[in-house]
Formats: sequence, C-alpha cells, structure tokens
Amino acid sequence: MFNRVVMLGNLTRDCELRYLPNGGAVCTTGLATNRKFKKQDGSQGEEVCFIDITFFGRTAEIANQYLSRGKKVLVEGRLKLDQWTDQSGAKRSKHSITVETLQMIDSRGGQESGGSDMGGSYGDTSSPVGYNPNQQKSAPYPKQSAPEYSGHDIPDIDINDDEIPF
Repeated sequence: MFNRVVMLGNLTRDCELRYLPNGGAVCTTGLATNRKFKKQDGSQGEEVCFIDITFFGRTAEIANQYLSRGKKVLVEGRLKLDQWTDQSGAKRSKHSITVETLQMIDSRGGQESGGSDMGGSYGDTSSPVGYNPNQQKSAPYPKQSAPEYSGHDIPDIDINDDEIPF
C-alpha cells in the first residue's frame, strides 16, 4: 500500500498547538489550495480545496512558532479519514493530512523564494551553498540539497530569532 500526499497552499488559520499526555506536541491548522480550469463554455473556473493538516513532535512546535494564517507552505504526508458522530447523531467524516515533511515557501516581505527546508536549512536556499559573489561567473555551481527529515527525526536545533529569514 502507498499513501502519500503532497500539497502546496496557503494556511487558512493560525496554528493551534497542544501537548499530549505523553508530552508530544500536536499542531493543527488548515490548508487551502486552488485549481484553475477552463469550463465548457470557455469561461474560467476555479475550484478551491480546503483540508485540515496535523503536525507532530518538533515539526509541530516549529510550525506553531513560525507559521500563521496566509503563509504559503508545501506539505508532504499521508491522507487520513476522520470519522465521528455529531451531536445530532449523524455520522460525519472528512479527510485530513498527517504531515511528515514541511517546507515554508514564504520569505521576508511575503515574496516566494526557494523557501526554507525544515530539514536543516533555515536560510534562503535560492543561492547555492558556498556562493562567492567574487567568483567568476563561468564556474558552474554544483547542485547541493539539504537532507530531508521526516517529522519524527528532525534534530533539535537551537535557533535565535535573528537567524530566521522571515
């Protein structure tokens, strides 16, 4: 079986952080993404998808600290079906995403950039690692990428607010 979802969108509300009895952090918020298409009559149509997302562990604490309503994020995780009975006795259900990887897309000033990968690179990744502006432009830069971590193995990193790019 394979259950993997990747979504890029804007947060619909501020993060809500709480702690489980075992001390683990849980953060919930919502994500909105849209799709534009051409209708049969030639006019433009737009479909918006709203979905709840949940972060766990250190990723939940980072999301709560740095994300807020309107921020653009890329999340990767697994789709989950939540089912319950409401107060009137009707059965209800909705899909949600349990986030395993988070990438913040917004940077300073709200402009999009290469983003900040929660896996360890908190700065703007739009320029290559080791970039030297005095180096001749003819020299190609090797492609380097930050390691990816799932939500459960993100290392504890001591960061002060001056190091965050947004």
